[in-house]
Amino acid sequence: MIDPILKSPNLNLAADSNQYVFYKRDAHNCVTQLFGEQLPAIKNGFFNVYLSKGIIVQPHWHPNATEMVVVIRGEVVTAVFNPFTQKVMAYYLKPGQVAVLPQGWFHWIIAETNDVYVLTIFDVPTPDVVLGSDFLRCIPKEVLGRAYCINEEDYARAIAPLQESVILGPPLDCGKYKGNC
Repeated sequence: MIDPILKSPNLNLAADSNQYVFYKRDAHNCVTQLFGEQLPAIKNGFFNVYLSKGIIVQPHWHPNATEMVVVIRGEVVTAVFNPFTQKVMAYYLKPGQVAVLPQGWFHWIIAETNDVYVLTIFDVPTPDVVLGSDFLRCIPKEVLGRAYCINEEDYARAIAPLQESVILGPPLDCGKYKGNC
């Protein structure tokens, strides 16, 4: 069966991923994208990720997509939490090297050099994402206190800086970790 999109008289098979900014932290750290919404004929989707040394693509997971990380420029560490072995699997990657982050697995990317460019390709036209910052700040302190015997006030103080979703971290006002632009 031929995809109806391909039969459309308005068929477009090209797009500029630089026009679609997903997130911009600052002039050296941003994410652009191309997904089904921008190019309906696409059967996968991707992020262009630009990072400075020390910046992290914060911990997150994709409930509906496997992600492939391709290093174009610079060096990164990709890490993924294996839910079956309960171990972190970390890989130091240089240009041309690739890592796979399986669907539903918690993962993150850290820039080890300046001027990093990573292409992350998904196996679906539009991946869902659950950000670690959202997960941490939205679970009521009472739930974590009851589930894990965590002091509720200590937890509330620990997550107080998480006032919004964090895509590329650390937050700009964080004194402990700063990206080296």
